[in-house]
Amino acid sequence: MAILLSDPVVHAVRVVDNGEPLVPLPFAPEVLVRAGLARRLVLAGATLPAGVGLRVVDGHRSVVDQRAIIDDYTRELRTLHPDADEVELRRLSSRFVAPVAVAPHVAGAAVDLTLVDRAGADLWLGTRIDETPEQSAGACYLHAEVDAEARRNRTLLADVLGGVGLVNYPTEWWHWSYGDRYWALMTGAAHALYGPVDAPVTV
Repeated sequence: MAILLSDPVVHAVRVVDNGEPLVPLPFAPEVLVRAGLARRLVLAGATLPAGVGLRVVDGHRSVVDQRAIIDDYTRELRTLHPDADEVELRRLSSRFVAPVAVAPHVAGAAVDLTLVDRAGADLWLGTRIDETPEQSAGACYLHAEVDAEARRNRTLLADVLGGVGLVNYPTEWWHWSYGDRYWALMTGAAHALYGPVDAPVTV
């Protein structure tokens, strides 16, 4: 069974923030991520087959935005699982949105992304980005049973992003990170490289 972001082993990972800034992705300037992640995503894009690109829909997220997503999804879960206690609701919620304390997006260490064709149209990966486990009947899990086209594209995405050092959160095929606590746990790193960070304020 996959380790979820609500698991105490994730929270126990030390963070030694290396101070890298948030920077705009060169191919998606509206998305901010840590500089080390940005470099790896550019490299990943360059290794894709001709006519295939990356479309990043989300990077750094504020604590306020992260809490809002948690609250919205938890309300939905309370309706869908009326017998679940608060511990179980936190576990269920963390399949789709990370607790604030360990959230890779809040650290600027994660992206939600997919593959696109030459015209910028999304390739088929089995679900839309951000479909919950309930909406997708579990097809959002990276290794879920999906059709041949989706499996081929998921394998390509995993090969390219894994090849530059990113790790997937296995309940969301679109979520990949580098330098956060989950990454450190999955790769055996001594500590996470990135902790929570605020985006620069522009006037």
